[in-house]
Amino acid sequence: MSGHRPKEVNLINYQTLVIPGFEKILRCRDPASGLRAVIAVHDTTLGPAMGGCRMWRYASEDDALADAQRLARGMTFKAALAGLPLGGGKAVIIGDPRRDKSPELFRAFGRAVEHLHGTYVTGEDVGTSVEDMDEVRRETRHVAGVADGSGDPSPMTALGVLHGIRAAVRHRYGADSLDGFTVAVQGLGHVGFHLCRLLHDAGAQLIVSDVAADRMQRAVRAFGAVPVGPEAIAGAEAEVFAPCALGGAINGATRRQLKAGVIAGAANNQLETPGDGMALHRDGVLYAPDYVINAGGLISVAQDILGRGEAYNRVAVTAEVAKIGDRLDAIFKVSARTNRPPEQVADAKARECLAVPAVA
Repeated sequence: MSGHRPKEVNLINYQTLVIPGFEKILRCRDPASGLRAVIAVHDTTLGPAMGGCRMWRYASEDDALADAQRLARGMTFKAALAGLPLGGGKAVIIGDPRRDKSPELFRAFGRAVEHLHGTYVTGEDVGTSVEDMDEVRRETRHVAGVADGSGDPSPMTALGVLHGIRAAVRHRYGADSLDGFTVAVQGLGHVGFHLCRLLHDAGAQLIVSDVAADRMQRAVRAFGAVPVGPEAIAGAEAEVFAPCALGGAINGATRRQLKAGVIAGAANNQLETPGDGMALHRDGVLYAPDYVINAGGLISVAQDILGRGEAYNRVAVTAEVAKIGDRLDAIFKVSARTNRPPEQVADAKARECLAVPAVA
């Protein structure tokens, strides 16, 4: 953390919201930089709340608040099932990541993170980058995924999703290889594009979609992918549907389009409602719970927090990320044995991990 700061850094306006089920929710405004953010700390039972900072064009502050809450809750369960001594939190910044970024904005956000005195540790997420986190670090040490640490977590997130897809395909189709399988990838950002590369190398055929046409064309050139419009990707002729964009990809409308027998992707909060998960299970579609399959990035950046200054160990992190497939395999087996949707099995296991031991 840097030393003396000018007085204007204290002009951030903080509003604490009391919301049941959350330890702390902070609204932050900094008129000088234009920062409007929400930091949600869900649970610190296992350790400090870790969760990236998302920057998005939210329609309203209420939408931003709701997203921060959903994401923070998912981070709690993600860390618990990954076996990490971390809790769950999330930050969202209201703004267009293509137009509204500035070093001043992220430094102001860094001061907001520092205001929580280590209760919350931030990092990269949708709309933010390693470079943005380097600006945040100028104001606080409570940040992970910086350039001289673990760096961009996207490749490890994608690797974990690949292991998860392999486990799901093995369980649903009885196949040990992805060779000849078709995967429909929704969203070609950092994680989605890395995932396409891994799937292509594993022999899978790709159908891709993104709101940005240039991203789709890049995947077409690199992997021979078949591009389709955003409205058609959920119903693509594929064995696996991999949502890698924003949440709510699985809902009543997309469920009616689905042809895939497996849903396994990197997006957070893929199920719009719990009823969607029940419906998938009833229809024989195997769903890989999002906060289990997409934990690779968290496992990677956790070394920045837990490594106590040691150099980033890619070999050790890669080995930990590979265990995501084993965790999903265990969840799928319990789901089949008990006839419960996989996300219900995962939720129950996460709650067991979060149980506070009784005082002797």
